Amino acid sequence: MDITTIGGILLAILAILGGQWLEGGHASSILQLTAAMIVFGGTIGATLVAFPRKDFVRGLKMGLAAFTEKKADLEALAKEIVELSSLARRDGVLALEGKLADMKDPFLKRAMGFVVDGLDPQLTRNTLEAEIDVEHEEHTVAAKVFESAGGYAPTIGILGAVLGLIHVMENLSDPSKLGGGIATAFVATVYGVGSANILFLPMANKLKRKLGLEKERKNLICEGVLSIQEGINPRVLEEKLRAFTGSHGAPEKAAAGAKKAA
Repeated sequence: MDITTIGGILLAILAILGGQWLEGGHASSILQLTAAMIVFGGTIGATLVAFPRKDFVRGLKMGLAAFTEKKADLEALAKEIVELSSLARRDGVLALEGKLADMKDPFLKRAMGFVVDGLDPQLTRNTLEAEIDVEHEEHTVAAKVFESAGGYAPTIGILGAVLGLIHVMENLSDPSKLGGGIATAFVATVYGVGSANILFLPMANKLKRKLGLEKERKNLICEGVLSIQEGINPRVLEEKLRAFTGSHGAPEKAAAGAKKAA
């Protein structure tokens, strides 16, 4: 569960409702079924027009990723790859075959299988990089489903407000209904702007960031596996992978800190 997504949405809604309450308003005044139908139905319809069915369905499935947190320990992954590199350097590449069954990461397992099978290094690189790029592109398009919904929702909200005002103008003969009718009309704008800036656009940004992190993780695996295939020294490989884990220079900083403390 991604606490930042759930907590952020709840905080935004509570802050808005709290502000309205402080101004003397009531939550019931912005609960309008008609406005919700216009905004959310219209936004979903516009998004369906903008994307093929496959991308739209993938986007809906990916929406769950914004509310879940997949922990990726890059340092542990880099350590595992360095250990595999040491094994390959000591006992040969074929010794890695016995480790394939224990690998929990599907991408690492498949990539290491290329090494065990003796695939050409350049072909291995091309295959892995193509897989990473294609998957990232497909998932990025799916994330754009929410980005597009965030663009359509405010406009649909304005459309709902205009429709509500048209209804108000039709009842000018009854002044007692004007105030309530106008307030109801603008609820659609609240739904459109609110859903776009609290839900759709933030979710799109969260998904894109998570996709970027996943791409970095797979690039780490790709570089590690190719380095094993090239026979790079495990110590050199460890330093190389630190650029991906964000811990480059960590040992030097720790040593400097210990020296300063002494």
